[in-house]
This record gives sequence, C-alpha cells and structure tokens, in this order.
Amino acid sequence: MSSTDANDPQTDSLPSSSGLVVFLSGDLIFASRVQAAATAAGRSFRLGGNLPTDLPPPVSHVIVDLSTRSKIVDGLMALCQTHYPQATVIAYAPHVQVERIRDARKHEIPTVLTRGQFNEALSSLF
Repeated sequence: MSSTDANDPQTDSLPSSSGLVVFLSGDLIFASRVQAAATAAGRSFRLGGNLPTDLPPPVSHVIVDLSTRSKIVDGLMALCQTHYPQATVIAYAPHVQVERIRDARKHEIPTVLTRGQFNEALSSLF
C-alpha cells in the first residue's frame, strides 16, 4: 500500500520497463491527456494527489499541476531526491498564477512551465 491519502484519486496504467510517470493533479480531464502521452511513449502512469514514497523503480517523471496541488511543492524536491533521484521533476500552472510559478521556482523545482508550454511539450515530453 502506498503512502497516499485514502481520498486521492489514483490511476495506474500497465507497468512498463521505461519508467513510471507520476502526475500529481486534481484535474482528471487533463490527466487523461498526460496518461495518453506517457502510454504512447511506453511509460506507465499514476495519478495521485500526493507523492508516494514506495513506488517501484524506475520513476522517470514527477509532474505537479500547481493549479490543484501547489501546497505539495514545499519539500517535494527533498522527497524526490531521497526516493526518486533519477526522476525528471516538472511543475506547471496557468500563466496567470504567477505566485504559484514563483513559489515552485523558489522551492527549486528544476523545470517550471506555464500550462500552455507544458501542453505544447506534452507530445514529446516522455
């Protein structure tokens, strides 16, 4: 059992040797687009509200939707470095949510994008 909140929506796609994409978001509609891109790239997918610390390796990407999960940014990089050091960490938010974008950068998320930038890069991200 993972260490996620019991009320978190979680979706796991079939396992893949190419890695797992962990998408932290409450946006179920956009999650289906991210899952489709991950699956097309041969990766498995997990949707959740918090980052579990007991996922099987390899976790290739941790993606945070700042519009629905901005509060988990604090401590996220430490968690990733401890449990998933090989993962690419990305955060995104609508361009009008400037404070959330700044906060993610302040917490040293290596890649912070606007939602438009993330959406545009999605087909080649994985």
